[in-house]
Amino acid sequence: MENSKVPMREHKATIKGLRVAIVHHLLVNYAGAERVISTLLEIFPQADLFATFATEEMIARFAPHRVVTSFLQRLPGSRHYYRHLLPLLPLALEQFDLRSYDLVISQEPGPAKGVITSPETFHINYCHMPMRYVWDLYHEYMGGQEMKGLTRLIFTAVAHYMRVWDLASASRVDSFVASSNNAAHRIRKHYRREPVVIHAPVEVSHGYLSDTIGNYYLTVGRLVDYKRIDLAVEACTRIRRPLRVVGDGPQYKRLKELAGPSVEFLGAVTDAQLHEQYAHARALLFPGNEDFGIVPLEAQSFGRPVIAYGRGGALETVKSTSVSENFNPEMSTGIFFGEQQVESLASAILRFESVESKFSPTFIHCHAQQFDVGHFKSEMTNFIDHCLTEHRKRMGPMQQTASFDSESGCECAMKRTEDIGSLSRKMGTIQANRSKS
Repeated sequence: MENSKVPMREHKATIKGLRVAIVHHLLVNYAGAERVISTLLEIFPQADLFATFATEEMIARFAPHRVVTSFLQRLPGSRHYYRHLLPLLPLALEQFDLRSYDLVISQEPGPAKGVITSPETFHINYCHMPMRYVWDLYHEYMGGQEMKGLTRLIFTAVAHYMRVWDLASASRVDSFVASSNNAAHRIRKHYRREPVVIHAPVEVSHGYLSDTIGNYYLTVGRLVDYKRIDLAVEACTRIRRPLRVVGDGPQYKRLKELAGPSVEFLGAVTDAQLHEQYAHARALLFPGNEDFGIVPLEAQSFGRPVIAYGRGGALETVKSTSVSENFNPEMSTGIFFGEQQVESLASAILRFESVESKFSPTFIHCHAQQFDVGHFKSEMTNFIDHCLTEHRKRMGPMQQTASFDSESGCECAMKRTEDIGSLSRKMGTIQANRSKS
């Protein structure tokens, strides 16, 4: 990009006075997408946050920033059933009045890009993935444990409506930014738009190399269907390997039933506790097909290898030369397995153990550094500066025509009236001459 070499300090004056709104569909958990919001707020400390619903804990976490919520926040009992309000999200988002903002940054996955902005406002959508539950993972959600009877029927109808609305709302975005090449491919397919790729920020500065490694594998994530934590649980149960599961969610009860005595559930943990788990794990198990995959990079910042499903965002964050005879652990940060099957993951774990001592924690740690928060800030700031510069150029003539001061306004109006009158008289003379001839 033309502006990519401009130092950060030159941008500060440009972005300091901007009126900025950051839009997220739900502020209920502090996970990967919410960490992106925190980084954006470091770039734009003056920004306001908009969300259809936000918990008190999340509002407090983002204080002192102003958090604006929709009418869904005021519905009785919404704190307990907000996830069932999907059909109302488009209406709620469209009620936000963003006319006073120069820049709006909406964030997906979710329908946040559906907000309505004025012609003067530049709208950037930072997309982790088009709404996965109505597009790529629709059939997986339909086949989930919770999709039965009336719930399945309602979801089918709502998903169809959301697909239509999601495609229409994509036209409200001025520029798309994808958090991965994987997401960029989906944006091109579903929205027919060409995005810029700026990888999601990962806080790798906390990573360190431990002198002692424990005798356990680790998996981290919300316990929901598409994360496929069940594969890690069943594989480690089958080959009797210690596994620690970090996270909570609706699949907790089912996973406990699948787990053998070698599997330990730690639930939700603090950042410090998570760092400790990363630092001493033999390897991270990452069995889901993720948009990008912040968790594998966090693990790699501690020098720990990753055993990942070889699809989606993991292909961008985990470096693996091959699983063939030429596989070189010293130049790899993990191993891929090819099928989302228990047998495939179990085989990958055993193969990892056969070359485990050859992995280089230092190489793995250094690989993660290229995804650091600082890189995101620099690239995003340069991109926004470029977009706003071009936007102002396009808006310039319109603003100059419409925005003349009161003193010259009468003169301009009188001049235009005189010009129109003069043109009318000339046209009349030409028409009279034609009639005589």
